[in-house]
Amino acid sequence: MGTIALEGLEFFSYHGFYDEEQKIGNKYAVDIVVTADFSEAARRDRLSATVNYEALYRITANVMQRPARLLEHLAHSIIVDIRQQYPDVDSVEVSVSKFNPPIGGVCHRARITLRE
Repeated sequence: MGTIALEGLEFFSYHGFYDEEQKIGNKYAVDIVVTADFSEAARRDRLSATVNYEALYRITANVMQRPARLLEHLAHSIIVDIRQQYPDVDSVEVSVSKFNPPIGGVCHRARITLRE
């Protein structure tokens, strides 16, 4: 068993509960951890035997282009799309952060994490 992680993926996207957030956009960060059996990839040295982190990035970028109201929805959509392409992985954990969320005070970022 092992993990593949992508940390600090950054996107400018149009998400948010409030309509104005979906109009003006904001900066988001995504972290992904995929747990799976990578022993065959380690033995054979073949990309086809592992989870391609370039594909993980493309999946995430595609989801981040689709407007959403909630960070939870974004994380869930990323997990669903990763599992669709890689059905044999044991677990997928996704954290989505929104920088400077509109909470009425100082907050560097708000983050949610889902693991399925």
